[in-house]
This record gives sequence, C-alpha cells and structure tokens, in this order.
Amino acid sequence: MRTPEIIKTDCKLYRGDIPCKPHKQSGVHCYDKNGKLCKFYEPRKGKILIIKLGAIGDVIRTTPILHRLKKVKPEAEIWWLTYSPEVVPKIVDIILPFNLQSILLLHSVNFDIIYNFDKDKEACSLTQQLKAKVKKGFTLKNGKCSPIDKDAVHKFMTGIFDDLNKANTKSYLEEIFEIAGFKFKGEQYILEIPSDSLSWNLPKNKKIIGLNTGCGGRWTSRLWPEEYWIKLAKKLKNTGYLPILLGGEQEHQKNIRIAEKSGAKYLGHFPLKDFISEVNQCDLIVTAVTMALHIAIGLNKKIVLFNNIFNKNEFELYGLGEILEPEFECNCFFSPTCENNCMQYIRVETVFNTIEKLLKSKN
Repeated sequence: MRTPEIIKTDCKLYRGDIPCKPHKQSGVHCYDKNGKLCKFYEPRKGKILIIKLGAIGDVIRTTPILHRLKKVKPEAEIWWLTYSPEVVPKIVDIILPFNLQSILLLHSVNFDIIYNFDKDKEACSLTQQLKAKVKKGFTLKNGKCSPIDKDAVHKFMTGIFDDLNKANTKSYLEEIFEIAGFKFKGEQYILEIPSDSLSWNLPKNKKIIGLNTGCGGRWTSRLWPEEYWIKLAKKLKNTGYLPILLGGEQEHQKNIRIAEKSGAKYLGHFPLKDFISEVNQCDLIVTAVTMALHIAIGLNKKIVLFNNIFNKNEFELYGLGEILEPEFECNCFFSPTCENNCMQYIRVETVFNTIEKLLKSKN
C-alpha cells in the first residue's frame, strides 16, 4: 500500500476525504509503480479567499477579478464564499455556500490573502476572525464595517455619503480592482451557460429582444410603467422583431398581461440556470438595474439599461449598450420608492430608437 508521504496533497484535484476524479475514472495514483508522477497532477501554492456574498448580479459582476488573480497568482488555490455558488465560475477551485459548514471549514484554514468585497456585517465579521497573511477590503471594528486599508476607503466613503456617491466617476469594477490593489484594465465577466439548461426552438430569422420587466420587490422606484412595456412590445412586434418577456415569479402575472395586450412572447419564469439560457437566446436585452443586466453582460448581449436612482458611472457595459435615464432629474437617488415616478420620463420612442441603433451597430 502506498504511504501518505507520497500523496500529492498540493494537487488541485486532491480532496482528502474522497478519491479524486482521475482516480475514479482511470485508477491512477499520485505516483505509479515506477515512481512516475501522475499526468493529471496540477500543483497549487498558496490560498486566496474571495468573500462576495451579495446578490446574484453582484457576484457575477465581481468575476472579472478572477482574470487578474489567475495572472498574478497562477498557482494559488482560489476559494469563494457566497450566497450564490451557482454563478461562481468553475475556474474557482473551492466554491462555498454561506452556511455553518463553510464557516467552520474556513476557520480551520490559513489563507495567504482574503479579499472581502462586501460591507455586510456578517462578511466583515468573518473577515475579522479568519486567519490570513494579508486582508483586503472590509472588516469589522466596534461592530461596524470599516475599510482595512487605504485601497478600500473610496468604496467605503461612497457607500455612506450620497453626495460622494453622486460625484463618483469610477465604475464598480474600478472600485473592486482598487480594493484588491489592482487597476481595472477591461477584464470581462465570466459567466458559464449551464449544460443542462432548457433550450427553446425560437425563430432564427428574427432579432429577439428580451424585455426584462421587473426589478425586485424592494426597489419599485426602478419600475418602468406597465403600459410602456406594452407599447414597446407592440412596436417591436409590428416592426418585425420578436419581443420576449423576461422575469421571475414576481413578474409572472404582469408578463401574462403584457403578452395578452401586446402579442409579445412569454415563455414563463424559470430557475436561474434556465433563465440564463433564456437570456442567451436574445440579441438584445432591455432592463433596469437587475440580475438580468449582469447576466446579459456576461453573455455579451447588447443592452438598453434603464437607470434613475444610481450613479450611471457605476456601470461598465463594455461597449455593449446605452444607459437611458429620465428626461427630468430624478430626486429618488438610492431610494426604494419614488413619489414622482420619474421612470415615466423614459419615453417608449427613445427606447425603441436606441434598440434599433444598437442592433445596426457593428460592436
């Protein structure tokens, strides 16, 4: 029997509790009988932990940091702790859901670097407790979130003062890379299309326009009027496009109504993996600031983005689309509700013309 001394515990594929995949598939060991190293051996040196719990869209838009980490620390083992493990790319070595089992495991590991990109108290508290040679981002001091070093101060300050947020000229990705000690250089999102997701037999001779009609229950200030969606869908259909209504369970009844009144196609609401596949069927997505926005960016789709309550400089669209804002200044900055309903001042005709312009562009 081979002894533990010749087990390559630093291998990317080594599990420790169960056989590695190459052993299960081919019966290989770390060394063969002649002492030759396994051809699947891929060493890992050092451990990096990313803490980005966040909403699904926030997790997706943090994935560009992986390009840089893989470049500067190619042999490091990358861990990621999140509420949304299903959208973390497979190039991450260990993907952990935020639960007790994961936290117990993390407390037993010595990391080289921890990047905490979240200001949630649980994320900051965990960062403060875990062991690492270097910590970047946010931690907990006196029960409150605090920047660990000067690289995190800008993101921290724009999060607690609206006037600083409004004056900010940096995108979310510029801020995230800055927190990590890097400079953003246009690194792309990483979003994988699940292989077992649904597929639809949609016409190939028409441009498909995805109309994402929701924005979550909390931020109703971002909702475009339902009658506007109906008018836009009708205009798209009459012009020869195929409008498809997108949304979750919360938008189900609304999308049924819009479909009945406009003739737009509504396929239903689906689990995340199938929703990603549905978005991938589209040529262009019209959406407010939601998860669908970041899925569309990750899939390299053209985008018409509605924005009324955030600093538009926050969004990196990679040249894929345009941001449309109300014709009149909105006084609902970072507000869940909006008394004057400023989204009504994004006109249907403006949206339609922007769609046509983007579809005709070569980018």
